[in-house]
Amino acid sequence: MILSSETCQVSVDPISYFRDFNTSRASTLGLIPGQPVLVHVAQQLPMMDNEVANPILGKLRPILLRGHERSLTQIKYNREGDLLFSVSKDHVINAWFSHNGERLGTYDGHVGTVWTVDVNSSTTLLVSGSADNTAKLWDVSNGKCLKSWEFNTAVRRVLFSEDDKKVLLVTEPRMGFPATLQIFHVENGITETVSSEPLAVFHPEGPKITVAAWGPLDKYIVVGRENGSVALMDPHTGKYITTNKVHELTLTDLQMSTDRTYFITSSKDKSAKILETDSLEVLKTYTTDTPLNSAAIMPKNQEFVVVGGGQEAMDVTRTSSRQGKFECRFWHKILEEEVGRVRGHFGPINTIAIHPDGRSFASGGEDGYVRVHHFDDDFFTFKFQI
Repeated sequence: MILSSETCQVSVDPISYFRDFNTSRASTLGLIPGQPVLVHVAQQLPMMDNEVANPILGKLRPILLRGHERSLTQIKYNREGDLLFSVSKDHVINAWFSHNGERLGTYDGHVGTVWTVDVNSSTTLLVSGSADNTAKLWDVSNGKCLKSWEFNTAVRRVLFSEDDKKVLLVTEPRMGFPATLQIFHVENGITETVSSEPLAVFHPEGPKITVAAWGPLDKYIVVGRENGSVALMDPHTGKYITTNKVHELTLTDLQMSTDRTYFITSSKDKSAKILETDSLEVLKTYTTDTPLNSAAIMPKNQEFVVVGGGQEAMDVTRTSSRQGKFECRFWHKILEEEVGRVRGHFGPINTIAIHPDGRSFASGGEDGYVRVHHFDDDFFTFKFQI
């Protein structure tokens, strides 16, 4: 039976679609509950280091971006997807043209590892957070640093709000200083309107926050913590609204869906999960055989999620790339079946980002490379067989 793109389309209520698929949707598709689902598993096909050919992913020839001397920490597409921003442990922020891998420029100013980066929806402002205990606001067009905020400890997460008027900064606890969540006003990016003092400062109790994101319409902040739990925080009071322990080990990534009604998490416990934002209910689980560092949701064209990770960096020198499992793994978002893998990195994959149009994806690894893969025409016409 062919599962067409129309069958998988999430239209009115994506959350109920996830929740109800295994029961009512199973009968609609002619599936028998409890009966194994047969799929074309792409990892059974031979995979090469520099190109991948299989019926699902098509033939992929990566563009290798060589702009960093040390391991990547985060990569991020802008809203249109024509630019890709990358940060690493070598203090440099790079901007690339995503269609051909040409470097547009760099943003120089940090003197420590740059842990995180984000760009606003109009691609006019860029914000970065670093181990040099600063966060910086940049003009994307000319690389000028518009504002630099100083803190007591490293900044591990930076995020623009959905309306682009505020920036959320997460600092880590260290040397007796507590972790903080701070919100700054940055509307328009004009120096006079960028606040030097935060609009709000919160000292969250409990386990250390490792990842965070703004919820729909900025109603709350979604945080992932060191003990494997996720929580909703009120951005006005800093109080937790609800909490759910969904992983056994540290959360390593949290990325929202396009409409922010659900999100995906990855963890060192070798699993990734999709959760409903409002209730923090686990909707889907993708279990692998390696610790995961990043996970992303494909926004268009196919109902896939992409996860990546690999063996710990300290053990890489004693392990081949094949044994280390340094691969981007594609899973069917609804069926929870692995459908393909893309190999190429020579170390753990630290960060994954998918083009907003779903036409390509990028991964950044411990090896210092960013690999950009563009899907061919077969990928967009492929129909999943079950």
